[in-house]
Amino acid sequence: MYLRIRVTANAKKAEIIDLGNGNFRVKVVSPPAAGRANRELMEILARHYKTNKSSITIKKGSKSREKLIEIKDL
Repeated sequence: MYLRIRVTANAKKAEIIDLGNGNFRVKVVSPPAAGRANRELMEILARHYKTNKSSITIKKGSKSREKLIEIKDL
């Protein structure tokens, strides 16, 4: 399954907002420095979809706010 995600770093609380059609906005508490926001994004998605972090990969946009995420095993 593929998801288009817009990440907002340094948010007050972590949350997932469904915008419809496979598009999501995910707010993470971590700053974007040193990949911390990406790691938190993977943890949030793994908890939300009840899967392992290893089954989630960033296919496009690892250094951008706009990301294409692939989730295997769903």
